[in-house]
Amino acid sequence: MEDSRSKQYSAAGVNLDAADESVTRYKELVRKTRIPGVLSDVGGFGGLFALRDAGLELRDPVMVSGTDGVGTKLKIAFEMDRHDTIGIDCVAMCVNDVIVTGARPLFFLDYLATGKLNPDQAAQIVQGVATACIESGCALIGGETAEMPGFYSAGEYDVAGFCVGIVERDALLKPENVQEGDVLIGLNSTGFHSNGYSLVRKIVADHGLKLSKSYDLDTTLGDALLAPTRLYTRAMQSVSDVKVASHITGGGFHENIPRVIPANLGVEIDSSKWQCPEVIRLIIETGKVELSEAYHVFNMGIGFVMVVAPERGDQTVAALKAAGFSAQEIGAVTRTPGVRIR
Repeated sequence: MEDSRSKQYSAAGVNLDAADESVTRYKELVRKTRIPGVLSDVGGFGGLFALRDAGLELRDPVMVSGTDGVGTKLKIAFEMDRHDTIGIDCVAMCVNDVIVTGARPLFFLDYLATGKLNPDQAAQIVQGVATACIESGCALIGGETAEMPGFYSAGEYDVAGFCVGIVERDALLKPENVQEGDVLIGLNSTGFHSNGYSLVRKIVADHGLKLSKSYDLDTTLGDALLAPTRLYTRAMQSVSDVKVASHITGGGFHENIPRVIPANLGVEIDSSKWQCPEVIRLIIETGKVELSEAYHVFNMGIGFVMVVAPERGDQTVAALKAAGFSAQEIGAVTRTPGVRIR
């Protein structure tokens, strides 16, 4: 009976034994992310989380959710056959969006789809997910691994995630908190994070760059491009009196900062206040990308921005550095709408 359950399914390209092996490996990874409030283990139809058991004691809680994937950065992972950082990217892209509201991440679910399930490859991906969940203080309470033969090329997959956080209603970070003269604190990125890779990959291909070469970087180009997205949860937890925050993702400075400030205000940014990562410089210079476009596409070395009152600027930077983050004041809120970079 056991053999017959999967004989025709295996012939169609789906390996139930590989799926079982993957789930077995996931269980230990998931266990390490467990926090108070988690009620379920791997294998159920839904992940369970009890707010009362989490010890939050919120008067008027608001749930905050976010979902995202890793995008075409995956193509670099396929070519490098390296999959240990992609799970971190998946969590970071979701968690960093949730925390800009002031929320604390509670739990995360992932979705991994592939043409032919490779338990070793899948375990590397989920290991990254678990590592990032632990770093963010949230639990990995469920997910889905889908084997879809004929849908993905050999060795390829897609991964996406979903995060839920919670915040007191009167602690939500809202644009109306922002005033002219407030200062922008920029937190450094690890590189491209998980955005702009369609352009990055085109430049790499068009100019014959090799992922195995260093091009004067302190590592290979491939490893530099796979540097995982930085998680900023601890950064948000280490400071107080943040008025709003922005995760600098697709759309760069010009699309992400205006999302969190009033429409009648703008920002002026001094690009001399931080150093753009060498890997970003390499791609921009090789591809002859205009800086005006680069600030619309890439994070340019700033992965997260906090807005605070001017008298809180130095204290905020000091607290972030004490927590292990590279940060600096990079600009201010102005009465002229839009983003101006000098």
